[in-house]
Amino acid sequence: MSGPLHGLRVLELADEKGQFCGKLLGDLGADVIKIEPLGGEPCRLVGPFLNDVAHPDRSLSFWYYNTSKRGITLNLASEDGRALFRRLAATADVVLESFRPGYLESLGLGQETLRAENPALIVCSLTPFGQTGPWRDYESADLLHMAAGGEMASCGYDDIDTPIAPGGGNAWHMGCHYAYMAIMAALVYRTVSGVGQYIDTSIHEACALTTESAIANYVYRGEVLKRQTGRHHAVGPTVRTQFPAKDGKYVTALISGGLNPRNVKNLADLMGAYEMAGDLADPKYQDPATIAASTSHIVDGLLADFIASLPAEEVYHAAQARGFTWGAVRAPEDLPDDGHLQDRGFWKTVEHPELGRSFVYPGEAAIYNGTPWEISRRAPLIGEHNEDVYINVLGLSKAQVSELVAFGTI
Repeated sequence: MSGPLHGLRVLELADEKGQFCGKLLGDLGADVIKIEPLGGEPCRLVGPFLNDVAHPDRSLSFWYYNTSKRGITLNLASEDGRALFRRLAATADVVLESFRPGYLESLGLGQETLRAENPALIVCSLTPFGQTGPWRDYESADLLHMAAGGEMASCGYDDIDTPIAPGGGNAWHMGCHYAYMAIMAALVYRTVSGVGQYIDTSIHEACALTTESAIANYVYRGEVLKRQTGRHHAVGPTVRTQFPAKDGKYVTALISGGLNPRNVKNLADLMGAYEMAGDLADPKYQDPATIAASTSHIVDGLLADFIASLPAEEVYHAAQARGFTWGAVRAPEDLPDDGHLQDRGFWKTVEHPELGRSFVYPGEAAIYNGTPWEISRRAPLIGEHNEDVYINVLGLSKAQVSELVAFGTI
């Protein structure tokens, strides 16, 4: 056994909405067979590309989201292609699909048909708005989900009345994480009951679940949380948390529990070690009312000047040593040299034998001591495992595979 999902077979019919879910399952040891149309999945055309050469087998985005998978091509529009898929589904534990609602049913490959032939099968449909409801056939995009799901209302700047999306791909990640959790729960249920089930996962609902306290505050307290620059949303203005350091980098400096006599004293001790405490040691700051009236002086004046006097790494380490929740704001390119991630072996080297090279990939979120997580292979080339799957899994002969290629089935 090489992973907690070793021995499970997953058929993935997923585009950018669902490929991350397949990766999560594959890196945990499942045999994920990615089924693509004959020309390859359109996600292969998403850049950037290795050495800036646009090619379906050189998309860095596709590489990341499709590790640990085998890849085959299959024309589901053909009768022979549909028959082959039904045969594959009979050998599978999970089918993950992200087609528009009703599409697989129109091909005679709906979940009821597949599960009738394989009662233990778990079918998970991951779609923008789910299989039912007035929005089920709406067009969608990651940006749309960030807006309609509520995240953008909490992201942006407190001095500019414009919502901002929190980066690209977040909606797809949310949907994939919830689909992954649902599949895992269904697998647990199957170990008890022996029966599979159908999972209807909505990316919109996953996003609505991920607005954190915004919905709860509104429903139960009638409060609308406002976006705050670089910090948590809140009902009213909160204390600034981001400050430029001497080296031009930023530091996020959280004061847990807010400005109170104890925290002001701790700040005085921290900043006093650098002779920059100003008047924070004055007994007047043991009075909460005085602190409240002096918030701008303390935060925008003394604290900002202190952070600006030191490099980001030095000042945040000094604060952490005194119990403050501070950290440097790092660019993605800074992370490969992060000592903590290096120490935990987070970065993984993945071989690309067709290129005669290896590349560094992000690793796991959790370390399993008995069933280790691993990237078992780089993303598949288009149709790379056709013979492997059609011959070794379905028992076709090489002549039959050649005939299916000739007829445009695989």
